[in-house]
Amino acid sequence: MLHDLVEQYGPALVFANVLAASLGLPVPAMPCLVLFGAMAAMHPATVGTQLASVLILAIFATLIGDSVWYLAGRIYGGNTLKTLCKLSLSRDTCVKKTERFFGRWGVRVLAVAKFVPGLSIVSIPMAGAMGTAYRTFLTYDSIGAALWSGTGLVIGALFAQQIDMLMAGAGRLGRMAGVAILALLLLYATYRWIRRRQLINKLATARMEVDELYALIAEGKPPVLFDIRSREKRKLDPFVIPGTQFADERQLNEIVAKYSPEQKLVIYCSCPNEISAAWMAKQLNEAGFSDVLPLRGGLDAWRDAGRQLEPLDEEPVSEVHPGVAPAV
Repeated sequence: MLHDLVEQYGPALVFANVLAASLGLPVPAMPCLVLFGAMAAMHPATVGTQLASVLILAIFATLIGDSVWYLAGRIYGGNTLKTLCKLSLSRDTCVKKTERFFGRWGVRVLAVAKFVPGLSIVSIPMAGAMGTAYRTFLTYDSIGAALWSGTGLVIGALFAQQIDMLMAGAGRLGRMAGVAILALLLLYATYRWIRRRQLINKLATARMEVDELYALIAEGKPPVLFDIRSREKRKLDPFVIPGTQFADERQLNEIVAKYSPEQKLVIYCSCPNEISAAWMAKQLNEAGFSDVLPLRGGLDAWRDAGRQLEPLDEEPVSEVHPGVAPAV
């Protein structure tokens, strides 16, 4: 029965599955490709004849979905990345790592992005936001789509016997196997979401408001301001709060060494959930700093309040400088 289903609807199912995954829906596309590859190896006279067309359809579906995200990044710029950051089940720092990875390797990263969890969904709209030519984007994304789709089909063909045994076991279990798999996936997604909400709620109690920061600056008592956005994010939104210094959460030791534990520090980023800033504030508190807070709402809240922004022309070579206070 499965053979007949795959033979008749296999290419269409693969196309729909891969397209949905490329658009960002929580659909496991790789298992679909692996299953088809296994069926093609076990039934070369029927399903195997569709292997080339399935590979082409998978590549085509990937390019359609990725092009949608590319255009979203091209049209909406950094706002697309903020939306992804808000919807992601991963911490904001994971999104930032992806941004840095793209900044280091550029559009070439698309050739391997599909193999790295989380990298593809951020690097594709970033390619559009950074102004990458569509032809260049399509070239590297096509390479990545072909490698990813081909790998799934090849894995299925190589392990066809083992997959057949698993399918036979699942068939004996009947619907219970599908229900169990679906339940496990839902439990995993729920667990990630609950952990994220717990982290946000835990870190939400200690924040500095925009008006409070503005008042401190106006009174001539400015704190040290740290912008912890990635370089790539700052290129997309080249503005900072006056007096800002750039810091990297990976270089906490440098901050600890250069600043007094009594120094008032305020940290901001641009992701809606502010987890990166809150996490860094928590680490500095644990390192002995007694007065360090993330800015509620980050750079966007400062901008929305109508406060002054400073254009960012060139970034300093060193991202942490001791003893420099924001200008009024």
